[in-house]
Amino acid sequence: MARLNINGINRDADVEPETPLLWVIREQLGLTGTKYGCGIAQCGACTVHIDGVATRSCSVPISALGSKKVTTIEGLAANGSLHEVQQAWIDNDVPQCGYCQSGMIMAVAALLKDNPKPTDADIDSTITNICRCGTYQQVREAIHAAAKA
Repeated sequence: MARLNINGINRDADVEPETPLLWVIREQLGLTGTKYGCGIAQCGACTVHIDGVATRSCSVPISALGSKKVTTIEGLAANGSLHEVQQAWIDNDVPQCGYCQSGMIMAVAALLKDNPKPTDADIDSTITNICRCGTYQQVREAIHAAAKA
């Protein structure tokens, strides 16, 4: 039995210690906003925050979490208001198919927490999530809009 803090709520999951966090989030806890993309931590669709750090959850075994706090896309909004990155995504019409967007939003939220006014070079070096629809220009515009919010 693993005890996890997900989106500020303590939850128990009856899984093996090597079970990837992604599968616990999706299959055990029913939080399906975090997506499976590649399973090898390359695409970023499964990005969550672990103690505020953008992390690809497909490669993190439950045993590595300990008492760390996990935030998924479902926990990003606060007090009934969208996170500024979520609002910028809507305002800038970023999603096309939308599959990668929750991971992208989580990566961008962590970037802006650490670097509130990123340059294009900062964005290029930090946001390595893959968008198969190619919405990178809209992503960049939304990042700059969220930074101004």
